[in-house]
Amino acid sequence: MADVTRRMLELLAQLQTGRRFSGQDLAARLEVSPRTLRRDVERLREYGYPVTTQPGPSGFYRLAAGRTLPPLVLDDDEAVATLVSLALLGATAPREPVDGNGFAPAADRAFGKLDQFLPQRLRPAVAALRDTVETAPQNAPAVRPEAVATLGTAAARHEYVGFTYLDRDGQVTRRRVEPYRAIHLHLRWYLLAWDPEPADWRTFRLDRIDEITTTASHFAPRPLPAASGAEYLREGLSAPRHRAVVTVEAPAAAVADVLKFQDCEIETLGPDRCRLRTRVDSFEWLILQVGLIGVDFVLEQPAEFRDRAIELADRLCRAAAPGRADTVSSTAESVRDGKDRS
Repeated sequence: MADVTRRMLELLAQLQTGRRFSGQDLAARLEVSPRTLRRDVERLREYGYPVTTQPGPSGFYRLAAGRTLPPLVLDDDEAVATLVSLALLGATAPREPVDGNGFAPAADRAFGKLDQFLPQRLRPAVAALRDTVETAPQNAPAVRPEAVATLGTAAARHEYVGFTYLDRDGQVTRRRVEPYRAIHLHLRWYLLAWDPEPADWRTFRLDRIDEITTTASHFAPRPLPAASGAEYLREGLSAPRHRAVVTVEAPAAAVADVLKFQDCEIETLGPDRCRLRTRVDSFEWLILQVGLIGVDFVLEQPAEFRDRAIELADRLCRAAAPGRADTVSSTAESVRDGKDRS
């Protein structure tokens, strides 16, 4: 399939020069047989490209003029994926208005226009999908597409950028940094950059960045101290939190479904067993979330995690059976003694 796609793109590139090509010449350029060439030309026509032909000894292939934007070369799955992606992005409603210039309004506009740029055969299916797909709104900080585009271009060119930044304490400062990546994580956009002033890597919320200016001054890119920008960002955001490791007697997919909004790593240990690694603000929260799966689990690390579990179990048992408080406390004490001896 990849070879066919490359061949089609090369054929389109040749025809978009506006020249007339004989069948023999075009087939030779693409290194295909005349029969394959005829098949590929028909595919282009199905996609909506107006390829004209002149039969006979002096015959030729030519792409007709008059189209400023030809139809997108998308197969059925790609068209559906594009539409669903736009729908999901359009559902990220900004917490504050951005004068109709945010990602969500732009995605909504593109969502309604997509079928105009698709091959004729896909338009009915895409229109039907657009009319029947609904995505629940999710509140996200407003980010302007031009901010992401400007920072991305500067990062690709290794060009310094300046901007004003509103920090978490409400203080506005002017920054000049070496942009590395724009990263999307948990419905927020971040800029990962090297900040020369503290001489360290920094992350900036894009919804707090304003007055972006490029400097036409370039820097030598430096290696990132992580496998990826997203990994570095995750480590930075989770650093103040508590690391927790839990073995759960349930399939990894079941655990992932319960913790779908939690940034975590789930390792499959068997068809009905997995190991969960994550960082949390509250051990009690994680205990309850895993407990609600309804299967056995083991709190592996850290020791404090197990202590919190015993305390929580003690409180829950007392709340459920006030008259059995002495028995519950005695059971909890036995668990503590057994843990200390081990």
